[in-house]
Amino acid sequence: MTHHEHLAQADRLIADCMNHIALQREIITTEHEQGLPTDLAASMLRALEESLRAFVKHRQCIVDRLKDAERP
Repeated sequence: MTHHEHLAQADRLIADCMNHIALQREIITTEHEQGLPTDLAASMLRALEESLRAFVKHRQCIVDRLKDAERP
C-alpha cells in the first residue's frame, strides 16, 4: 500500500470515528433525557475520542512521511 493509500485509509477511519462519536453523543443525550444512567455510554464516548486522537496522530505521521518522500 502506498503512502497516499494509507492517507486515504486514515481519512476514512477518522471520518468513521467522528460519525461514531456523533452517534454516541446522541445516545448519551437520549439516555439522559430518559433518566437512564449514562456511565457506560460516556465511557464508550471517551474510548472513541481516544481512538480519534490516535487516528489523527497516525494520519500526521503519514503526512510527514509523504513530505519526506517528496523532498529531493
